[in-house]
Amino acid sequence: MYRLLLLGFLIVFASCAAKEVAPPEAEVEKKPAQQAATDLSELGTVNFQTSCNPAAAVHLNRGLALLHHMTYGLAKKEFQTATSIDPQCAIGYWGQAMTGIHPLWSDKPSDKLFNDGKSLIDKAAASTNQSQWEADYIAATGQYYAPGWTVDEKANLQSFEKGWESVYMKYPDDLEARSLYALSFLANADPQDKSYARQLSTGQLLERVLEEVPNHPGAHHYTIHAFDYPPLAEKALDIAYNYGNIAPDIPHALHMPTHIFTRLGLWDDSIEMNSRSAAAALKNPAGGAISLHYLHALDYMAYSYLQKGQDLKAKEVQDTIAALKGPIQKHVVSSYTLASVSARLAMERHDWQQASQVQAQTPGDYPIGAHPAMFAITHFTRALGAANTGQEELAKEEIAILGRLQEEESKSSAYWAKQVEIQQLSAVAWLTYNQGLKEQGLNVMKKAADLEATTDKHPITPGEILPASELYGDMLAKSEKYSQALKQYERSLVRSPNRFNSLLGAAQMAELSGDMGKAFWYYTKFLELTKDAEIQLDEVDKAKTFIGMIEKKKTEINNKKNKQSEQ
Repeated sequence: MYRLLLLGFLIVFASCAAKEVAPPEAEVEKKPAQQAATDLSELGTVNFQTSCNPAAAVHLNRGLALLHHMTYGLAKKEFQTATSIDPQCAIGYWGQAMTGIHPLWSDKPSDKLFNDGKSLIDKAAASTNQSQWEADYIAATGQYYAPGWTVDEKANLQSFEKGWESVYMKYPDDLEARSLYALSFLANADPQDKSYARQLSTGQLLERVLEEVPNHPGAHHYTIHAFDYPPLAEKALDIAYNYGNIAPDIPHALHMPTHIFTRLGLWDDSIEMNSRSAAAALKNPAGGAISLHYLHALDYMAYSYLQKGQDLKAKEVQDTIAALKGPIQKHVVSSYTLASVSARLAMERHDWQQASQVQAQTPGDYPIGAHPAMFAITHFTRALGAANTGQEELAKEEIAILGRLQEEESKSSAYWAKQVEIQQLSAVAWLTYNQGLKEQGLNVMKKAADLEATTDKHPITPGEILPASELYGDMLAKSEKYSQALKQYERSLVRSPNRFNSLLGAAQMAELSGDMGKAFWYYTKFLELTKDAEIQLDEVDKAKTFIGMIEKKKTEINNKKNKQSEQ
């Protein structure tokens, strides 16, 4: 038996294929499976020990780094290579099982994949070539499978956490155990707990890892997830700027910083990193299919462009998706993007007629209906569009569909079921309001906004298709309740800084309610946000007029003061 202790093992492997620049997007989309392989020469630094032979150990360390990057497909290949080199390599089978567990993603394994993972962990446990340390790692992962397959995965993730807590307590100086415990601990955070106790504790757990290993992939990745909340995001800004540097060819590592950039309204940074992520994803298709990471990056890009008023670039993203020829990786993330981008283009500009006719972009026979909450995005968009264009029957039909999808989603995900409920309430509110029942409509819209406030944005999305708080602000503004509307737009901006519609709404409501100082501040921010806008926006002209008026008054006041001082 070989014993290899790899401390501070910097993963800088000679790549089998040189880096290549991705060809133009149009060509890439037609032949996504024929691009250069992802460069695995830079993945970050991990600390790992193994009883496998040295040749297998190289792939184990690479697999572990990829596991931390949540690049599960490539990680599995590395672990499989390790066990092909050393069939008695127990930790290699452990790694393969770990790639089937995605604690922070909304893609719990099917019954078959669950059983496949359990078989792998059983095989790892049965191997005679393992140290006590490896046996403890294997047992920790085995805890995930102990409750059996469950519909919502909750019991599995709780058991998973207990398993890794035991390993962490036994080996407090093991940075990999600490990192994996932090991941399992974060996975069980209550999304309705606004103290963010688990998220903050996760960050503290990972601080030590980063102190000892500044380029640790897991510590970067999990810290960003832990602080992917409005009150916490700034804590992860330095880590976000560094993460893409330690793994410059890994799509998910390039994308993850944009979770923080989005939380802080740093749209240019988000566009840059998601562009790099999309290019990297095209070099790494998922079994011949266009990767979910490619689509995920496109959704974040489109959202960022729309906040800057760069609608033409957002439309280019939509057209890029429409032109996709190859098969698309079947995944909840893919489904979200295919539904969201076309919806966003209509909804962000309040083009209600277009919204009422929107269709999900489903190239070929992509089964978007397999993900009810994602399918609901299209019906929410159509319902809201119809409610605002006098198409009452269509609005009612779409609202009824939302009700059925909410019920279906509630069987597997309370979080996503609540998101569909918020959408349904919002559509009902606007239909009711536009039917002349204004107070009733306002009450329902308030209920939707208050329900939204009990949730947080899911990592799948850069932001709600339209925030309920913003829609409530719109309804209050239409009702000439300007001060109340201002509060709702500001509520939206706390959750989503630098949102085009919320920033503009806050400026307009501050002006109409007589708070000229606040109006000046919001209009100034709005003009800064839209300085690179690609289309003619009446709102920009109005903002410039207001700023000009205030500046003129300032000049007049200063001139008057100067004349008085001269007398």
